[in-house]
Amino acid sequence: MPNVVWLLLTYKVPADPAAKRVAIWRRLKSMGAVYLQNGVCLLPKTDDHTRRLKMVENEVAEAKGESVLLETVALDAAQENKVVARFKADRDDAYEEFIDKCDDFEREVAKEIEAAHFTYAELEENDVDLKKLQGWLEKIEKLDFYGGERAKEAQHRLQGCEAVLEDYAKRVFDAHEENTRS
Repeated sequence: MPNVVWLLLTYKVPADPAAKRVAIWRRLKSMGAVYLQNGVCLLPKTDDHTRRLKMVENEVAEAKGESVLLETVALDAAQENKVVARFKADRDDAYEEFIDKCDDFEREVAKEIEAAHFTYAELEENDVDLKKLQGWLEKIEKLDFYGGERAKEAQHRLQGCEAVLEDYAKRVFDAHEENTRS
């Protein structure tokens, strides 16, 4: 028998202004909601999700729309598995995009090493990029309610980026040390 309890939000807002409809959609996606169809989405039931969906209900009302928030369970294990698979697929898409950005980061640092461009400014820029990657992965993991298939790979890739930057930092410091020796 299914045991996952979800919050189901159905809503409809006027087409104009589109900005309000888009803002509601973005808020729900940023919470990790899975859309079953237009204006119908699910989240695992937590106190935080309940509170935040009630706030979305208010936004819908302010946009002159209608909404209903329900607590629901799947009819059977097969239905529950379908929904959980949707959540996992969404997170795996996010992990895949993250992994692509790790590739970009590593290529950028490799390019700097190849060009022997060992400046503090470049190190700082790459450090900012790494911090963005770290923050992005934290956000993805926070929305990974059911353990996406690519979570470990993403974590491993981030560690690789951290090691690449550590190596680059050592090269920058070594290059500047050489420049200060007489």
